[in-house]
Amino acid sequence: MCPATAVENTDRGWIIPIGGAEDKENDMKILHRFWKLSGGKDAKILVIPTASQLEDTGPRYVEIFEKLGGKAMYIRVDDREDCFKDRIQGKLKRATGIFITGGNQLRLSTILGGTPVAKSIRDLNARGIHVAGTSAGAAIITEHMIAGGSPGPTPTENGATMAPGLGLTNKLIVDQHFRQRDRIGRLMTALSYNPFISGIGIDEDTAAFISPQGVFEVVGAGAITVVDPSGLTHSSMHDARHQDVITLIGMKVHILGEGSKYDINTRETFTD
Repeated sequence: MCPATAVENTDRGWIIPIGGAEDKENDMKILHRFWKLSGGKDAKILVIPTASQLEDTGPRYVEIFEKLGGKAMYIRVDDREDCFKDRIQGKLKRATGIFITGGNQLRLSTILGGTPVAKSIRDLNARGIHVAGTSAGAAIITEHMIAGGSPGPTPTENGATMAPGLGLTNKLIVDQHFRQRDRIGRLMTALSYNPFISGIGIDEDTAAFISPQGVFEVVGAGAITVVDPSGLTHSSMHDARHQDVITLIGMKVHILGEGSKYDINTRETFTD
């Protein structure tokens, strides 16, 4: 699933995957930056809490964004039938920023996948609307989504389960709660299936602010681990047996702290 075609003379919207557990009470650096990017006091942020089954998830984010200023609302999309309702489409089209909450990413993919809501999010992002997602909401932003897998430092044959995502970018795979849940092994497993894109593991209270030009900046308290498989010279995934350790030779790994940047097109890292 590729990103929607950009509108001529219009920049795509920013894409902001967040590693989860972002600060919601103090300086709220990540949420504040997303709010400001979406228009600040003129922002109209739409929260999609589908991944969560907690009743207060949507209202809590609405309260946070309205405390910052501007307007916010949330939509209940609890089953696929909701995705075909005109009122949902109307609310999407009025948004200047879309925020997808955490929870279970398979709820997101099985409820939103292939529906008018998923198509609208892709189209709106191509037309300049910014899309952020935290935790499960970060995982689904990309074309290929990590749906589950085993923790640990070592890639294994069964270390990652994949599913289609929203497809706002087809140049990354995202994993979240990265250092806190020891997910380097499953990110490398996901990349080993077809190492044509970069993988980014995002720590909690950390985000990648991906510009329309494809350069992301690290924002927040943690780090982003970038795994670049473009130099891979050998992978044993093709003949691995169940639960075997995977040999990967030539992987490049970067650890990027706040302010560091990565170009997802050229795979270059840099700091200002």
